Amino acid sequence: MTLEMPRGGRVLFIGDSITDAGRDRADEADLGTGWAMMAAAWFTARHPGHRVTFRNRGVGGDRVRDLRSRWADDCLALAPQVVSVLIGINDTWRRYSSGEVTTVEEFSTDYRHLLASTRQALPDVRLVLMEPFLIPVDDLQRRWRDDLDPKVDAVRKLAAEFDATLVAVEAVFHRAEVDDRVWTDDGVHLTPSGHAVLAQQWLAAVTPAT
Repeated sequence: MTLEMPRGGRVLFIGDSITDAGRDRADEADLGTGWAMMAAAWFTARHPGHRVTFRNRGVGGDRVRDLRSRWADDCLALAPQVVSVLIGINDTWRRYSSGEVTTVEEFSTDYRHLLASTRQALPDVRLVLMEPFLIPVDDLQRRWRDDLDPKVDAVRKLAAEFDATLVAVEAVFHRAEVDDRVWTDDGVHLTPSGHAVLAQQWLAAVTPAT
């Protein structure tokens, strides 16, 4: 489902370090150096008359529970008309790096709370849910799929439940006949080329309202 971007719309990108991408916390309008900045720049370049405003509230290291704890301040208080969420890989990563497990039930409950509270506070909000992804760089990381795949499925179900636009990116990376390190150094964080792919996929899911 394609999302129609309203004229003069207020867009919020929110999630973990992939969205954060080094944004300057002292500058509320700074979009970082990653896919969110690229998507905003390209949308504006293509549709300058739409006068859309973009904000980035990604925070490195966030899991869905962390996002829930700051949702009121970093999402609802900004009253966005479009909310784009990318979260989930840290919920998987922490299981393997430090034994901190987020079950798929916990993940779904917290994620559903975010979406439900947003729809309650901002009834006309338009939602974009981006699937968490992994580009494994070694055999150990390939084992993460056991934890991540159910969370990806949960995001898909939540997108259907809340009539949200769903953006998938992982298949695009895997279809490309290049070394995966073109896209990532560690399986999670993206190179500039990887961020550009993410931005392209987001833009493909968004169209300006007439």
